[in-house]
Amino acid sequence: MTISAIVLDLDGVIVDTEGVWDRERRAYVSAHGGTWNDAATGAMQGMSSAEWSHYLHDELGAQGDPSHISSSVAAGVVVEIDHELPLLPGAVRAVNALAHSYLLALASSANREVIDAVLDAAGLSERFGATVSSEEVERGKPQPDVYREAARRIGVDPSACAAVEDSSNGLRAAHAAGMVVIATPNHAFPPAPDALALAAVVVDGIREVTPELVASLGGAR
Repeated sequence: MTISAIVLDLDGVIVDTEGVWDRERRAYVSAHGGTWNDAATGAMQGMSSAEWSHYLHDELGAQGDPSHISSSVAAGVVVEIDHELPLLPGAVRAVNALAHSYLLALASSANREVIDAVLDAAGLSERFGATVSSEEVERGKPQPDVYREAARRIGVDPSACAAVEDSSNGLRAAHAAGMVVIATPNHAFPPAPDALALAAVVVDGIREVTPELVASLGGAR
């Protein structure tokens, strides 16, 4: 099937905020009686806000209602973004180029306020036909819900979509949704080999995701 739309992840694809999320979650846990562990960062990649806020509370012992945990951490992320937007190399140019050839959507695990803050600051809000936070669906990544919802909102069958992802759970979610997967591996938190193997192509960052590359993957699965 010909690809007619592209669904992009946000963190690790357009903007380098995985480290920002990690700092803010660690800070919340430290300030609210919890204990961080080495597995926490990887475990929460791709989780929805409801899932990771419960993880901070239930698994790491941070005090506070999960909804308060989520909003507090997200507010800290927005403050950091407002101070300095860590766009990945070539991200704005790549999104603008893709938007001229394809319908775009975004499927992110970030809270809604973080999605909006990043896209507004980058001047990219108008490039997307729909943006979906995994807090708006039943299950976060690696389940396919957020990708399927993004495709639904732009009126395109998932099988006619390419997805751009950087993390293990994101790659698994996009593949489970039936999309052609383009991997832009996160260098700080590299995806597991089995997740990376789900991608039709692996490139070094969104700057290499061109309309020509996407068109060449029309029959890939």
